[in-house]
Amino acid sequence: MDATEELVGKEVTVELKNDLAIRGTLHSVDQYLNIKLENTRVVDQVKYPHMLSVRNCFIRGSVVRYVQLPPDGVDIEILHDATRREARGS
Repeated sequence: MDATEELVGKEVTVELKNDLAIRGTLHSVDQYLNIKLENTRVVDQVKYPHMLSVRNCFIRGSVVRYVQLPPDGVDIEILHDATRREARGS
């Protein structure tokens, strides 16, 4: 099982390289870190009022700076295993 599959349906915050932070329910993530969010809202609504009407969005992986995960929704062992597999190149 992929580490990101555990997070589908959980609320995450995606911070973009242009400082826009969007919080929403994770719908999907692909191998390029392209992210689909549902029920989105902008963290800084004063700075980005034009984003208030956006409810679902697709975020290209190349513009993502950080993804903040819910602490109770992350299985640390799955992340450790995925990191080990990546380090071994398998």
